[in-house]
Amino acid sequence: MAERRDVDMSSQEFLDELEKTKKFTDKVCKQFGWVYNPNEEVNEGVTMGLARNKLMYGKRFCPCFMVIEEDGKFKSADDRICPCKPAIEKEIPEIGKCHCGIFCTPEYAATHKQ
Repeated sequence: MAERRDVDMSSQEFLDELEKTKKFTDKVCKQFGWVYNPNEEVNEGVTMGLARNKLMYGKRFCPCFMVIEEDGKFKSADDRICPCKPAIEKEIPEIGKCHCGIFCTPEYAATHKQ
């Protein structure tokens, strides 16, 4: 059976994972030619959620979707591990941003600057 752990978001462990997650999302942007959402609050919330899920469940599940336990393993209810297939294949090409909103096309970001 998979074991979910609690995470102290002010701990050094969390802050270290948050730094790793920022490097991860930087790499994702570079790999796909995406940019961050012009709304910094969105990026901060999603990054913290990804880091928290990585510590709690061992994977960077999208924080906008439920994480469930199935057959003794954790999985995202919609199979959403960042960067998720629906974002890569459908959401970003069609809408300009992923469901969580952290990753956008440069065009989307330019037209949605605050």
